Amino acid sequence: MEYLKETQGLVALSVFAVMLYLLARRPHDPRLRSVTGLVAGWAIGHPFGRAAADGRWFLGLDPMICQLIQHSMLQIGVYGLICFFIFSALDDAKARRQALIQLAPLLLCITIMTWAVLTIPDDLRVAAARVPNSLGGGPTGILAITVFYALGNGYLLYGFATMFVWARRYARGAEPRLRRGLLITSTGLALLVPADAIFVASNVSRYFGEPLPRWLLTVAVWFLLPGVLLCCIGVVYPIAAMRISATRLWLRHLRTYHRLAPLWTLLNQSFPEDALHRVPSKGDAFSLRGVHRRYYRRVIECRDGLVRISPYVAETPDELPLSERLRAGLETRRAGAIAMRRPVALAVPEDDGLDADVRELEKLAVALR
Repeated sequence: MEYLKETQGLVALSVFAVMLYLLARRPHDPRLRSVTGLVAGWAIGHPFGRAAADGRWFLGLDPMICQLIQHSMLQIGVYGLICFFIFSALDDAKARRQALIQLAPLLLCITIMTWAVLTIPDDLRVAAARVPNSLGGGPTGILAITVFYALGNGYLLYGFATMFVWARRYARGAEPRLRRGLLITSTGLALLVPADAIFVASNVSRYFGEPLPRWLLTVAVWFLLPGVLLCCIGVVYPIAAMRISATRLWLRHLRTYHRLAPLWTLLNQSFPEDALHRVPSKGDAFSLRGVHRRYYRRVIECRDGLVRISPYVAETPDELPLSERLRAGLETRRAGAIAMRRPVALAVPEDDGLDADVRELEKLAVALR
């Protein structure tokens, strides 16, 4: 159990760091802000929850205040998840109004919980903070303690149940990456709903002096931890998958850029005036910046060069490989001869599209090596 808690904390903090990086790149995206609020709530509240469960003071705060911070951050995280779905389903103007409406129960809940914490007697504060970790032990029949935990878990139950319905609903029509993320999130929510329902029932039963069986509370904890992890993974998955896909495209363009170098070098030597960038930067072949720009520029320059040299290539024997015909045509032009043929298409792909065109250019470039 301790190992799972440590893993949860490390994962939450790691995901929070990633979300801050993405938010810095797109600070005006309301959906990204909502997801960041969700992850921030869980990541920031985790150490306070650990301290409260152990009955320790943390950052000068007594265990019950730590418990209040942890529950409040969890509720803020759930509110962030609600906002994520709202901004995904509605236009920004309507979504902002709905987000403000959803803010009211959150603030009311945190306010009442704060009042409950402040009214708990000093001699019960440590025991009250350890209630979630006591598996049925701790003080009973105390109204303030019951209100704090029942209200805190009740808000989470409401949020998780609502989000589960929305996640399943919007997953049906979402694009593949988002659909997979929503399904992962809804799986986590499906674990959190029964866990919180057990916690709420436990909070109410404790007030009447009849705590729930310990095995039932243990089941709730085992539902809670993987549920939180799956929710974190699910909300980050679409963004991470998009970045991975973009990285793959970046690597493919970088490889193609270098593979076209033999063809581009020959054509550029003969037709330097066709270069789209007259003054190449130092170390251009090894630069990691502007890969897409340099990739498209090189493809265009190779095609332009092939059109320019094609009249000379057309006068070479057809039985020779295109790479040898191209070298012969370049030599003929370099010698000062004038070609009488019209331009013809060289390295014509069998399929349509830029990718097929680039594959033919790559084959020619490899043959020129």
